[in-house]
Amino acid sequence: MGRVEVLKTYKLYIGGQFPRTESGRYYPLLDAKGRTIANVSLSSRKDFRNAVVAARAAQGSWAGKTAFNRSQILYRIAEMMEGRFEQFVSEIVLQGKSRKAAEEETRTAIDRVVYYAGWCDKFQALFSTVNPVASSHFNFSVPEPTGVVAIIADPKTSLIGIVSAIMPVIAGGNTCVALASESLPLCAVTLGEVLETSDLPAGIVNILTGSASELAAHFASHMDVNAVVDCSGSVERKKLIQEAAALNIKRAFFYEKDWIKPDAESPYLILDLQEIKTTWHPIENIGVGGAKY
Repeated sequence: MGRVEVLKTYKLYIGGQFPRTESGRYYPLLDAKGRTIANVSLSSRKDFRNAVVAARAAQGSWAGKTAFNRSQILYRIAEMMEGRFEQFVSEIVLQGKSRKAAEEETRTAIDRVVYYAGWCDKFQALFSTVNPVASSHFNFSVPEPTGVVAIIADPKTSLIGIVSAIMPVIAGGNTCVALASESLPLCAVTLGEVLETSDLPAGIVNILTGSASELAAHFASHMDVNAVVDCSGSVERKKLIQEAAALNIKRAFFYEKDWIKPDAESPYLILDLQEIKTTWHPIENIGVGGAKY
C-alpha cells in the first residue's frame, strides 16, 4: 500500500494566536487536477467577532507608537518574508501558477511591504496642513487612524493582494481583520506565521480564511468596525456592503486593481483610512513691556 500523505490543516490567525475555527468547519483546497492539497478553516461569524475584539484591544497602543517605530516593524516584516521566499513561491505554485509568476508575485509583495514601511513616517507630513483662518489662531489639520478595518482580499491572488490591502492600513496606525482569498488562501496563513515571528504586536493584523459571501454582511454591519475595504470586485457584494455599512456610517472602499503593477501602491491608500482632525490654538500676542493679550 502507498503512503497516505499528511495534509496541512491551515488555521486562523487571531490576536497573535493560531486557533482552529470555533465552528469546526473546514473545506478541502483542490489543485488544478482536482486533488486535495490542504484543509482550510471555514471561518464563522464568531471567529470574525473574536478577531474584531483582538483588533480593537490592540488599536490604541498601535496608533500610539511613533511613526518611525511602525516603519521599523514593517521593514522587519519584509525581512521575515524574504527569509520565507521559497515557501511563498512553492505555495503559489501549488495553487496553480508557474514558478516565474510565483517568484514575481513574492518579490513584489516583499517590495510592497518595504514601500509602505517607508511611508509610515512621511504621509503625515504630506497630508497635514496649516490652514489660514481669519482670527488670532493657529489652525492645523492632521490625519489620524480610523480604527479597526475589515478587509476582503483580492480573490485572484494568494499573496500580493492581501499584502497590498493590509500594509497601507497598518502603516497608518489602524488595526485590521483580513479575509483571505477563498480559492487561494495558503500564502495568507503563512503570512500570519511571518507576522507572529516579526515584531508586530498581537492583534494588529488578524487573518481569516473562508467564504466572503458568508462573512461580507457581518464585516459591514459590525458596530465596532470603522471601515471596510473590499477588493473582490463583486458588484452584488458592493451593494450589500454599502447598505449594511450605512447602519453605523461606516466608511467603505472598493478597490479593483492589478496588484502586481507599480500603480497599485500609493500613499493615498493610507489616507483613505485616516480621519482628518483639525485643532485650533490661540496665538499669544506680546504687547509693550512683554504683556500678553
